[in-house]
Amino acid sequence: MPAKLFVGNLSFQATEEDLRELFQQAGTVESVRIVTDQFTGRPRGFGFVEMSSKEEASKAIEMLNGRLFRDRNLVVDEERPQPQRGAGGPRSDRGPRPGGAGGGGGWRR
Repeated sequence: MPAKLFVGNLSFQATEEDLRELFQQAGTVESVRIVTDQFTGRPRGFGFVEMSSKEEASKAIEMLNGRLFRDRNLVVDEERPQPQRGAGGPRSDRGPRPGGAGGGGGWRR
């Protein structure tokens, strides 16, 4: 079963092919994705690598976490699920606001 890894502290010059070659030292790489800014298209300094098994993912973490790659020490860890964003926004888990319905600061005459 494939296992996805988070790769942080990436050099902005690193390419997906660079990462693929690096992680192939630990096993079979299924996919590589470097996250880019949606407006500028520039890399954001992190990405994801999917290894073909949990064992290979563990080996990649052991081999590459903290390793110097393109003048930066990589952070390699298991991917963690992203927190759900509810319709209520970031405060949805806090319950109702004190003082009634709340609402935005309208202008008073």
